[in-house]
Amino acid sequence: MLPVAMTAGVCLYLGYRALPCLHPAGHVLHRVVSEGQRFLVAVLLFCQFVKISPHDLQLRRWHGWALSFQVLTFLALTAIAAFTGPGIGRILLECGMLCIICPAAAASGVITEKLGGSLAGTVTYVTITNAVATFLIPLAVPIVCPSADLGFWAYVGHIALKVFPVLVLPALVAWLLRYTTHRLQRKLMRWSQYAFYIWGVCLSLAMLLATRALALSGIGLGAVMLVVLVSLAACALQFFLGRKIGRDHAESITAGQSLGQKNNGFLIWLGYTYFTPVTSVAGGLYAIWQNLFNSWQLYRRTRGDSSLRSE
Repeated sequence: MLPVAMTAGVCLYLGYRALPCLHPAGHVLHRVVSEGQRFLVAVLLFCQFVKISPHDLQLRRWHGWALSFQVLTFLALTAIAAFTGPGIGRILLECGMLCIICPAAAASGVITEKLGGSLAGTVTYVTITNAVATFLIPLAVPIVCPSADLGFWAYVGHIALKVFPVLVLPALVAWLLRYTTHRLQRKLMRWSQYAFYIWGVCLSLAMLLATRALALSGIGLGAVMLVVLVSLAACALQFFLGRKIGRDHAESITAGQSLGQKNNGFLIWLGYTYFTPVTSVAGGLYAIWQNLFNSWQLYRRTRGDSSLRSE
């Protein structure tokens, strides 16, 4: 399903480009797709929160190691970018920064559960990384982009408005139902098995936005290939390190998915909102790499490959 969803997203945007009659409504369509994806991400998180109790969201040792990698690497790349002049080098550093600090994807819990990992551990990391990104990115924006005209708290508020409706509201609603209407909550838990298909629609919309970002970036083929390499390296490194960190704590799958699978819609938004707009292309490319890897993992899981089972 995942390759089909990815292909569908690309074809939808190419179909839009091939129909000039739709171009006047381009801004409205982009808003509908962006907000529609955010709504579906919120639904995905609701499906995960409804299955777990607040008491299940406990910090694990691997959370600290994975988060330390993200934060320290992001700060190091930010420092280098601050002393790098405009050009492709600066763009590549910004791509790397965003690919590293981007929060874990809401859908990472869906894949983690299908691979045999811990849903609670993944959802906890999704929550942590969104909170950290909300406060850490506003520190980096004025350093990398000195012309930025907003203050720290204005940036925090701007990012929080993106994070709160998608992350906090689904948790509050799910837990309100847990403690007030147990019968409805149990029904919703049974329906949550369809979250994987909701994610398929989310993925199509994410690929549509990614294709749009690439088409409107205006960069040459050589620069695109460099961004391809940076996004691919960041994706491979984080999945590998996540698996390595988690293996030491018997949570290889959970840590690998949590660190490697990113909220690509948020990554694309960060790129064209705060940094060089071309960096939003890295978010779209990262979506391709992580979902190709997820497709391969799920295929191996269905074939009964024991290497993908929890340790």
